[in-house]
Amino acid sequence: MIDAEARAAAARVLDLCRGLGLKVALAESCTGGLLAATLTAIPGSSDVIDRGFVSYSYASKTELLGVPADLIGRVGAVSEEVARAMAEGALARSPADLAVAVTGVAGPGSDSQAKPAGLVHLAGLRRSGAWSHDVLRLGDAGRDAVRARSVTAALALIEGLVSFEAETRGGRSR
Repeated sequence: MIDAEARAAAARVLDLCRGLGLKVALAESCTGGLLAATLTAIPGSSDVIDRGFVSYSYASKTELLGVPADLIGRVGAVSEEVARAMAEGALARSPADLAVAVTGVAGPGSDSQAKPAGLVHLAGLRRSGAWSHDVLRLGDAGRDAVRARSVTAALALIEGLVSFEAETRGGRSR
C-alpha cells in the first residue's frame, strides 16, 4: 500500500526534519497508522518520528489526545477544529517540535451527507504555535485510495511546515 511516490515524499520529509533537528508526532484517525507506517518504512526514521497516536474512536480522541468530547459532539470528528485539537493533543503529549493530525471518512459510504466519504481534514502544528490546515474532498474513491491520498497530503503538510521552519531560521535544511 506504500507506493514509491509516498516513500519518496516520506524520505524527503524525514531529511528536511533531520536537517533542522525536528521531532514529529502523529495523530491519525482515518489513516489508522498508515502515515506512521509510511514514515517509519524509511531507514533512520527513528531520529525524527517521536510517536504516533491512532485515535479511531471518539472516545480515544478524548482519552489519548484530550480532544473535548463536547467539541466532537458539536462539530463532528471530521472537522478542522477536531483535526487541530488532535494535533494540539499530540504535541502536548510528546516532546516533538511539530505534530500532524488526520481525521476523515475513508468510506465506502458515509453516515452523513454533510460529511461524505472522502472528506478528510488535516492539521499540522508547530510548537511555536504556527499551524496549517488542509481539507480533502476525494469523493467515494475507495477506502485504500482515500487513505493513501490522505497520507500523501499529510506528508505535503509536514513538508510545508518544515520548510517554513527552515525559512524562519534563516536558511534551508539540506
